[in-house]
Amino acid sequence: MGAVQGPAELMPVSSSAHIALIPWFADWDWGRADAEARKSFEVALHAGAAAALLIGQRRAIAAELEAFDSRRAAVVALSFIPPAILGYTFERPIERRLGGPASIAVGLLAGAAAMLAADRRPQQRGPGDATAADGLALGLAQAAALMPGVSRNGATLAAARWRGFSREHANLLSRTVALPVIVGATLLKGVRLRRRGVSPELRRAMAAGVAASFVSTLASQRLIDLVERDRALWPYAAYRAVLAAAVMARMTRT
Repeated sequence: MGAVQGPAELMPVSSSAHIALIPWFADWDWGRADAEARKSFEVALHAGAAAALLIGQRRAIAAELEAFDSRRAAVVALSFIPPAILGYTFERPIERRLGGPASIAVGLLAGAAAMLAADRRPQQRGPGDATAADGLALGLAQAAALMPGVSRNGATLAAARWRGFSREHANLLSRTVALPVIVGATLLKGVRLRRRGVSPELRRAMAAGVAASFVSTLASQRLIDLVERDRALWPYAAYRAVLAAAVMARMTRT
């Protein structure tokens, strides 16, 4: 799962859906594990990917930090508040009720439809045009991505494209607002794990997953350029639809 996390994280195809569906397709006993432990493992994989991105994209991040001002700070803050509030409040109900294959398939299809609709919008806005309203739109998109299968990357790309940003700048915005949410989720899960304790088995699994996620993300850096080369979003939407169809086909067989 850590090996899959890297490339899935860098494309708008929902890494969380892949992490949930891999053991389901493979008939592992992953579904019997504690829901909190499963989510903590998923967040750990995201942390490994984030660490790799900090290294692999250090020049781009440094350039963004040099241009950071109060307007950009407002965009990042407003993109963080909705997922932070909704995630802290509803995370456990979402984990219990929306983590199954059926809801993931719905999330994949909903995200694909949103990406297709948004990508038809004119590309009129570019670097330096982001406002507080754009930050709030990105924050609501990240909150919607709490539903498994929707994809944080896909939701923020769709939101930015719907707001008229070019494909290249939409990708930049998506990456910029992702890191605070990933760090916040990692810290929250870390505190909860510290309180409840971690079994040696889960600790070893998380260490292996984080290492694999870090390596696979670092090795997949070229995918960022592939996604950002003014590419349309329909190929990713089509892949999501095919994956959702595969999930529904397996469900009908069982």
